[in-house]
Amino acid sequence: MRFFSVIIGVLMLGRPGCTQPPEDRPPVGNPKFDETISSMLSFTVPIIGVQEVRDIQDEVYIFDARNREEYEVSHIEGARFLGYKNLDEQALNGVPKDSTVVLYCSIGYRSEKVAEQLRERGFTKVYNLYGSIFEWVNQGYPVVDTTGEQTKKVHTYNAKWGKWVDKKQAEKVW
Repeated sequence: MRFFSVIIGVLMLGRPGCTQPPEDRPPVGNPKFDETISSMLSFTVPIIGVQEVRDIQDEVYIFDARNREEYEVSHIEGARFLGYKNLDEQALNGVPKDSTVVLYCSIGYRSEKVAEQLRERGFTKVYNLYGSIFEWVNQGYPVVDTTGEQTKKVHTYNAKWGKWVDKKQAEKVW
């Protein structure tokens, strides 16, 4: 009987341990992409929109929470590589724990997990870029390669995830 009570509770409340997407989340150009992002995130850290980050890009620390190969294809200008599974601890050197930190990956899942880790380490103003580099590119903002030159290439992880990058805005690589 207790088992059925738990099952009914889960069905009534939705996914256990997850919160609902905020109503006032930042705008994303493709409603289906927004739906996908919202279903993947737990919203355990505050989110910030592409336009908001673009407006303060030179005033915050931006970290890329993807694999090194993805970062090397292209990244947001000024972003430091931090990684996902094995964080590059040196990237955090000199970053005050009370400074504003923005993390991104492809859509926001990996960056949310890394943001959680940074908060556990005492960083107090940590944000996850909603839609991450895919939405950044979709909104027409530039990315750079390892030499700092603008590029149209974006590592889309694989073909399945690449569908969320507007092909008019970027050359998809995986």
